[in-house]
Amino acid sequence: MSSPQTNLPTRTFTNGSDDEAVPGEDTSEVTRLFQERLQAWKHAIVYLEDYITATEKMQNAHGKEYEKVLKTVSRPLKEGQHFDQALGGVAGMFENIRSNTQGILNSHYDTAKQIKGSILPIFERLHTEIKNKNKELTKGAGKQSKAVDKARNITQKHIELLGQYTAAYDSTGGSMSATNDPYVLQRGVMHRLNKQIMEENNNRQDLITVQNSFAQFEAHIIQVMQQGMGQFMQVVSSQTEQTRAMYGDIVGTAQRIQTDFEWNGFIKRNDGILINPSAPPRSLSNISFPNQNHRATQPLIAGSLERKGKLLKKYDTNYYVVTPSKFLHEFKTDDDFAKDPTPELSLYLPDCIVGGINGAKFNVKGKDVSKGKVGNTFSMSHELAFKAHTSSAANQWWEVIRQAAGQVTNEMPETSAPGSPVSPSSTEERQPAPLNTQVLANEKETHGSAHPTSAHPTSAQPMSAGVGDGVHATDAADAVPTSGVERKPGEY
Repeated sequence: MSSPQTNLPTRTFTNGSDDEAVPGEDTSEVTRLFQERLQAWKHAIVYLEDYITATEKMQNAHGKEYEKVLKTVSRPLKEGQHFDQALGGVAGMFENIRSNTQGILNSHYDTAKQIKGSILPIFERLHTEIKNKNKELTKGAGKQSKAVDKARNITQKHIELLGQYTAAYDSTGGSMSATNDPYVLQRGVMHRLNKQIMEENNNRQDLITVQNSFAQFEAHIIQVMQQGMGQFMQVVSSQTEQTRAMYGDIVGTAQRIQTDFEWNGFIKRNDGILINPSAPPRSLSNISFPNQNHRATQPLIAGSLERKGKLLKKYDTNYYVVTPSKFLHEFKTDDDFAKDPTPELSLYLPDCIVGGINGAKFNVKGKDVSKGKVGNTFSMSHELAFKAHTSSAANQWWEVIRQAAGQVTNEMPETSAPGSPVSPSSTEERQPAPLNTQVLANEKETHGSAHPTSAHPTSAQPMSAGVGDGVHATDAADAVPTSGVERKPGEY
């Protein structure tokens, strides 16, 4: 007797593609297929239970009652498409039972008692096992499929929201709230898509486990059937030679069924539905979605800056981004997957005032609009002190922010030693620190010819030489280097 075949079907996904964010496949299709198969096996065992029960009654009523036995197996098998119709399988076994039962007309009362007390319970217990297997399938893989559908619906809603506001970006010239910034929305899509893929892969692994366990379970069903039929033959062996020969033929047909015969036929008939466990799981790198990498989602500059706290006056390092929508967003990290990437702070630069640059330091005054319209109404303007890792990096950030800001002043950030003749910026330039700032877009492509400082000529006036860092401040105001903004995107 051969062991169950472990070659599994070849389908990777039912209806979806590796490049689709939300595949159109039916996640419960595999679960329903296995539930139908369990129903088929259950009804097959019910047929045997009915057959043996009717045989016990037939032993009491002799040949006349045997006509009732024949009726229990005269109907076609329910879900018969799940069984191989060729000889050597379950369907062939039932056909053999029908033909032999036709010739059995006599039995004995004692035989009926033994059938009822020892043979029938074997198949009743097997029937119960199949029911429990169906409950296990429903609570396990069936529940996980619902979780996948829920995760896909959430992802689809956020993709549609991204499409709505990327379209609004082009029609409104980039004017929108911080929470609807396409850059933020796209990061939200990536976060939910990552959760969706984890649910899909968990569901896929559950289905593979169920699929592998079905081969052993079906082998167990057939082995129990063989055991029950073997005991049944022992009970009826005391009857006449003719009856014994007919039952022997019935049992012999059941025992000749290979444990993997029905399973092999099942996977051949359903190789387009069952999952191929050797196929690779879904990967975020192979997925695309509408408006991915739209120009509204690409930051003008991004990287780490230090910002002075309000109470402790200590500088904390965070991840900052200036978007084409003219927002300066603050994030704890640039990781899209650890948590939902919602900005900790958002400044709408056209409503902000940018001071002058002093070495690696510059200030921006404005309201935090990250809480939406209600939060924006009650929030107060604050002057935020920023510090880059080097003076060169500060010039790059200041230039990008200056072009988007509503007003630029000559007010310089405070320094640690204002009376020192040595410029803080020159000291920082002699000892540069590593910087991970990225200039991700050219200011000319994003803002066009509309220069935010055109209405504020004070931004181009030279600083007074009396300022402690006057020479450097004059250079920052009159001749801010633009090479940092125009250079190719990358890390500095």
